[in-house]
Amino acid sequence: MAHRDAIRFPCTAPRLHPARRHFAWWMVAGLALSATGGAAAAIVEEAVMLPVTIQHQERGEVRHDLPVMVFRDDTRTRAPFVVLGHGRATTPAANAALGQARYTANSRYLVALGFTVFVPTRIGYGVAGGPDLEFSGDCQAKRYSVGYDAAAQQTRAVVAYARGRRDIDAAMGLVMGQSYGGTTAIAIAADPPDGVRAAVNFAGGGGGRPTTHPGQPCSPMALTHLFAGYGATARIPTLWLYAPNDRYMGERLPRDWFDAFLRAGGAGRFVALPAHGEDGHASFTRNTDAWRPAFETFLRASGFQLAR
Repeated sequence: MAHRDAIRFPCTAPRLHPARRHFAWWMVAGLALSATGGAAAAIVEEAVMLPVTIQHQERGEVRHDLPVMVFRDDTRTRAPFVVLGHGRATTPAANAALGQARYTANSRYLVALGFTVFVPTRIGYGVAGGPDLEFSGDCQAKRYSVGYDAAAQQTRAVVAYARGRRDIDAAMGLVMGQSYGGTTAIAIAADPPDGVRAAVNFAGGGGGRPTTHPGQPCSPMALTHLFAGYGATARIPTLWLYAPNDRYMGERLPRDWFDAFLRAGGAGRFVALPAHGEDGHASFTRNTDAWRPAFETFLRASGFQLAR
């Protein structure tokens, strides 16, 4: 298998917030996928800093820079796109320690399917820094819509950026996410921006307490109402994937949330994954063989032409 190495120097980061200017953002050509006619197809990783303005329900207007990792095949001139959202840890310190969200193995898998992948690190996490826009109050009185609305606005900004690139098929977009990012994908499905054709929710929910109250997230009925509200307007196909031994969300509650979404008018498919290890919440990264067949079937049914 042929390999090609390249390093390209910093990509443009317009209107950088002063607190973020000390970061160097690079584009690195990575793993070669195939070689035909003597030319190797390489996965290129680009780091982009995207200025965003959020209308927060409690804080008002928030302006910040959103770091986004882009994974693409350098031989494709026009590709469908995926925006992939990360989860939320149980402590502020762990959220701050996230670093740069990448999901490298799964991002490269998605590139192999034909997509260009956009992975933002949301405001309040890791290298993004800034205020915690997704804090939703005390455990027994969660205001989940506050945090998910902020996350959805950032996701929409990434969708808009992706659709504006010349190497993207602006009509063929997918939003997906893990845990907090999974619920955010369903929030996007409730009012999808132009070009987003489907949404995928991996172990979505909120308020998980895996150490102290495994399988018993905070304010579960508030989540039921949240998902029902999303279902009332969601009209694009959705896929929900959960393992029964999810220490954050449990086995029963995700099905209740999905049923509430359907009853309200949403369209979707629920896939019960096999239990994995001590905590199936991490199946997105740790048990990929279990979900990829159903995921690829869903993509084809949603109109995506996969490269393999």
